[in-house]
This record gives sequence, structure tokens and C-alpha cells, in this order.
Amino acid sequence: MAEIIDVPLDVALELGRLGKWIQAVGLIVVIWVIIQGITLYFNRRRRKLLEKISADLERLEKKVDGLAKKIN
Repeated sequence: MAEIIDVPLDVALELGRLGKWIQAVGLIVVIWVIIQGITLYFNRRRRKLLEKISADLERLEKKVDGLAKKIN
């Protein structure tokens, strides 16, 4: 049979405090990861919008260049 080991009360309390600290740090990390995910999502949307604006600008520049060549 397995032996039962007596653990001093001080050690058990210290392990409990350490567990609470680890839990708190883990919660902070989870919240940070969630915030980073939300930030990445919105940054992706902004980047896609900027790429679309850039493509539209290139298209307009080509049209203006074409009109300038016809006039000259």
C-alpha cells in the first residue's frame, strides 16, 4: 500500500499561496492573449481596407496618366 506522508502545515499553506499566484498569472496571460487576438482581427481589417484603397489609387493613377497622354 501507498504510504501516507505527513506534510507540515506551513508547507501546505505556502503551496496554496504559490498556487494562487500561478492562477493569477495564468488569468492575466489568458486575458492578454484574448486582447491580442481582438487587436490582430481589427488590424487585419484595417490592412485589408488600406490595400483596397491602394489598389483603387493605382487604378485611378493609370486612368489619369492615360488621359494625360491623350491630351498631349
